[in-house]
Amino acid sequence: MLVIAGVLVTVPFAEPHAGAGARGVAIAVGLGVVAVCTVFWLIYERSEQLTIAALAVMGVTGGVLGGLSPQSTVLAVGCVVTSAAGVRLSTAASLAITAGTVAAFLATGLALGVPTETLVGYPFAWIGLWAVGLTRRAYQLRAEQAERTLAETRRAHDAENHAAALAERARIAREIHDVLAHSLAAVSVNLQAAEGLLDSVRDGSPELARAIECLGRAGVLTRDGMAEARRAIQALRDDAAPLADQLAGLAKEWEADGNVPVDFSVSGSPRPVGTEVGLTAYRTAQEALTNARKHAPGQPVRLSLKFSGSEIEVEVVNLLPAVDERGALAGPGTGYGLTGLRERAALGGGTLDAGPADGEWRVCLRIQG
Repeated sequence: MLVIAGVLVTVPFAEPHAGAGARGVAIAVGLGVVAVCTVFWLIYERSEQLTIAALAVMGVTGGVLGGLSPQSTVLAVGCVVTSAAGVRLSTAASLAITAGTVAAFLATGLALGVPTETLVGYPFAWIGLWAVGLTRRAYQLRAEQAERTLAETRRAHDAENHAAALAERARIAREIHDVLAHSLAAVSVNLQAAEGLLDSVRDGSPELARAIECLGRAGVLTRDGMAEARRAIQALRDDAAPLADQLAGLAKEWEADGNVPVDFSVSGSPRPVGTEVGLTAYRTAQEALTNARKHAPGQPVRLSLKFSGSEIEVEVVNLLPAVDERGALAGPGTGYGLTGLRERAALGGGTLDAGPADGEWRVCLRIQG
């Protein structure tokens, strides 16, 4: 653009002067056409067809101007056109524009008696710059192809890493199933056998009753552990049920075990969520329901799942009981349950809020998923 600007400024001062006589008028008109085509090229440079049209008109005009004023800087118009065509356009299009520029110059020069050395020199300069432009275009195409190849290689590498991670998770899931689930099943069978043997020798002693009760609780914990192991295996294998179904099942299970109504609701448009996000949401609801049973036994609980944009929200709400109505399980525990959930939520890019509000205790998880 600087070269074209220099041409527009300097050519009018060369011989013949622009506007002086028929030749000068033709030079002035040609400079105007070059200026208009340059602006048009700048505006529509993203369109290949319009770029071809602009450069073609500029090339022919530059060739004519070269024949009209061979001793001026108007040579630069043809140089800009042929080099730009070689860089930006296909070989066929750039060759046609270069040929048009050379033909216009030769026709005008021969008609006006331009010296032979000038008639030969200008075309060689333009053809040389066109060849340089073709070389530059070939380099750019190779660079773009290399970038595409690199991007495809990275995508393939990422896909291989993802496949390897899935295979490793499947292997871990098998190990958990073979070791933990089978062991818990064996423990459960032995606990049931022990409970049956103790029932057969029941003598009414308090110690024996407590032993049977402990065995019953151990059996329940074992069955719960087996269920958690199955859920962990499903998460590792990426075949877990939809989050809404998981939370609905958790609400029914909690309602049946504690004889406490659990109102579960889903809002928004349900969609699949990532394994880690789903597990974080499930653990949050599970911990919040456990705390509700500990600290507010018998109080109804609301469990809600909300899908909004790219975020999901899980909220558990229960009424706050009076101080003297706290459950027997309110005391035990380390107090790190919610802290652990906050850390898990933070690792997933989410937030966890828990605290009293309007006579209720609210636990709310917001996380991208």
